[in-house]
Amino acid sequence: MKKYKVGMYGGKFMPLHKGHNYCIEKASEECEIVYAILFYGCADEQKILEDNQEEYLSVKDREAHVINISKQYDNVLPVMIDVSTCRLPNGEEDWDAETPLVRNVVGDKLDAVYSSEPSYEEYFHKAYPEAVHRLVDVKRIHYPISGEKIRNMKNSKERELWIV
Repeated sequence: MKKYKVGMYGGKFMPLHKGHNYCIEKASEECEIVYAILFYGCADEQKILEDNQEEYLSVKDREAHVINISKQYDNVLPVMIDVSTCRLPNGEEDWDAETPLVRNVVGDKLDAVYSSEPSYEEYFHKAYPEAVHRLVDVKRIHYPISGEKIRNMKNSKERELWIV
């Protein structure tokens, strides 16, 4: 019997890297079902794509990576959610508008939401009050990497060491 019935872990995964995989692994260990959610069409996604003309950042490539990661676990379900219409008047991402899209997938009985970002606590508490916010590797000890660091790597061989 696992600690939680339903969990979720989401992101833009630009790119999906070993730190993301580590969080999915931890969620998989603790939850009976984990939704690995790729949010695409995000407000800053287009800028990232324009600045980094790399195939590994395309929605198609990121979707393939999420699906492949999910195949490593018998309880992880890959989900893609288009959030391109979820924008605030200033153009920034509107997480409150995204919440119903997530609820359409995970339902009302979410037990745990996974991230490595303590700053997400307030939003997760408001959006998913029934769920605990499970923080994983906040200090990036296991995998000291971020999508931004990977995107800034000029050497593709170095980048490949981090991408899943």
